[in-house]
Amino acid sequence: MKNIFVIMVFSLLFAGCKQEIKPADIAKLNGYWEIEKVVFDKGEEKEYKMNETFDFFQIKNNKGIRTKVMPQFDETFLTTDTFENVSVRFAGEHVFLDYKTKYTKWSEEIISLSDDKLVVKNPQKIEYHYKKTGPVNLMNDGEKTK
Repeated sequence: MKNIFVIMVFSLLFAGCKQEIKPADIAKLNGYWEIEKVVFDKGEEKEYKMNETFDFFQIKNNKGIRTKVMPQFDETFLTTDTFENVSVRFAGEHVFLDYKTKYTKWSEEIISLSDDKLVVKNPQKIEYHYKKTGPVNLMNDGEKTK
């Protein structure tokens, strides 16, 4: 019985641990992010081995844009004219990315954010796990492309 109590206390402790995201952390969003996996509300996962597009965030003073970009052979990115306006919203212990286009708007909660990892959750409780990325050498020879 004592072991069950200890396990329950530790379980609650770990479940209650959520990264506190501070205003200074928002600068970590800037740059290129590649999706690694999606975790659905029932626990199923979909892994992404390779992506044709990355998400590019450019945020300053809690406002900015997110756009899709495609890596090119010369280690540059091809961009489109489509983007979402993004604003960062702090609501108590939660931090949200509020997106807006001329057609719709939606929000995602930032679950965790570090220099190289990002996890966001949408209202349908679907989590998107990203890793920070940069120029890609598609030649796969270990050398910089010219």
